[in-house]
Amino acid sequence: MAAAAPFRWFLAGQAVSMAGSAMAPVALAFGVLGLTHSAVWLSVVTTSALIPMVATLLLGGGVADRYPRDTVLRLTSVAAGLTQAGVAALLLTHRHPAFLIPLSVLNGVAQGLIRPTLRGILANLVDSAGLQRASSLLSSAGNVTAILGPAAAGLLTASVGGGWAIAVDAASFLVAAACFGRMALPRLPARTRDSPGMIAELRQGWGYFRSHAWIWSVTMGFAVFNGLNRAIWQILGPVIAAVTIGPQGWGLVLSTRGAGALLGAAIMVRLPLRRPMIPALTAMSVAALPLILLGAGASTVWLALSAFVGGVATELFTVVWTTVNNVHIPERLLSRVGAHDEFWSTAPAPLGQLATPFLAAVFGSAATAIAGGTIAAVAILLPLTVPALREIEIRR
Repeated sequence: MAAAAPFRWFLAGQAVSMAGSAMAPVALAFGVLGLTHSAVWLSVVTTSALIPMVATLLLGGGVADRYPRDTVLRLTSVAAGLTQAGVAALLLTHRHPAFLIPLSVLNGVAQGLIRPTLRGILANLVDSAGLQRASSLLSSAGNVTAILGPAAAGLLTASVGGGWAIAVDAASFLVAAACFGRMALPRLPARTRDSPGMIAELRQGWGYFRSHAWIWSVTMGFAVFNGLNRAIWQILGPVIAAVTIGPQGWGLVLSTRGAGALLGAAIMVRLPLRRPMIPALTAMSVAALPLILLGAGASTVWLALSAFVGGVATELFTVVWTTVNNVHIPERLLSRVGAHDEFWSTAPAPLGQLATPFLAAVFGSAATAIAGGTIAAVAILLPLTVPALREIEIRR
């Protein structure tokens, strides 16, 4: 594996950042519900970060391919840390959630710049032979935090309040920025007067994305999956948990999902897959099972077990998709093409989050969760009808 020292600093920064981010959803959800007792307000606050994140993704792809990715990561991590510190202060002083919206918007913008940068930077840190192993190590670090973070957030929220968990998330972004500052990536070639502008570069990314069916077919499948999964799991999940298992129980379920993802990443460190997309998408369809069981009123044990299996399945797909993208997409286009993948697969999520409380009010929470989970499972299998996707290989 090439560029060992920069990769270690990147891995350290990401691990710290993901540890804080794993705590944030539980803390924010129960912090808002504790103040308002309203699923609508929870939906509004979470969507106020999601919409600007989605809106910024395409610009983020252009920025990440145009400027040094380590610099972009440092600056955006500082911005995310400062906005989360503001959110923590408002929660600790028991301000109405309406005051959270401007800070959530700014945090969403920072995330929209961070995500495409992360999609492209791995190719700068390791050689092609080490991509799957590096992806698995990175996923393993994230999944350890996904196990510990939600449970810690549940304990903090139940004892001293969600604001302190958000404060930890803010600090984690700043520590991550310091780690990214120790990375020394090669500088980009100097731009000349004939170099294409930002708009032209964004068009190049779009042209590559739309001309490769193996990419956009998966993106469209995930557009449906994410629109349903994120909304039901993040909105109906905490609402149901608030009157059943509480924040500690919900944090435990999320941690169990992280444990499954950790196992999935460990499997993928050494699992050889020549044509990986068929098993990856088939496994990913299983990740809709927790939604169905949530709606069916399953016990905590069954819900946690399904979350564990869903975590394994999701991580199998994530490592495969990261590796396939880094192998088959030119390095100079990785962030721009990845931004389109992120944008179109995430764009329906805000609508889903806003609509979920109203759908639950009309059809009931159980029916909404069961129907959403079933549709999500089918949607993620449809890309397998594309021959080019089934034939994708990981060259070794």
